[in-house]
Amino acid sequence: MKIALIAHDRKKELMVKLTLAYQPILKKHELFATGTTGLKISEATGLPVHRFKSGPLGGDQQIGAMISEDKLDMVIFLRDPLAAQPHEPDVTALIRLSDVYEIPLATNIGTAEILLRGLQAGFADFRNVVHETDNKPLSF
Repeated sequence: MKIALIAHDRKKELMVKLTLAYQPILKKHELFATGTTGLKISEATGLPVHRFKSGPLGGDQQIGAMISEDKLDMVIFLRDPLAAQPHEPDVTALIRLSDVYEIPLATNIGTAEILLRGLQAGFADFRNVVHETDNKPLSF
């Protein structure tokens, strides 16, 4: 599976802790991240991470493009709901695309843990069906 990892500034340390805790699961998958988040994850865990630009510089949009091309299977986006983000429209678009293309999306640590444990248990196998539909959302 291809997993995107994104974290707002005040959530980056939490993302690093999450990836350290779930490193045995994550090492079996292909990881993608926005710039600084990806750097922190790879430095802390040694896991290979495909890094895009920083979120405010277009990284969120790059990940959104991957979603729309059916090149991602899961998104973990640890958002800071208490801080205004200069790129909030990009964040909203990424969440919307995840819904359109039936991509599991976690926006907090609790949901992220459930997604990762579900991934380990095989609960994300429905993504194989999505890959068979020629890049069309399941609902179409």
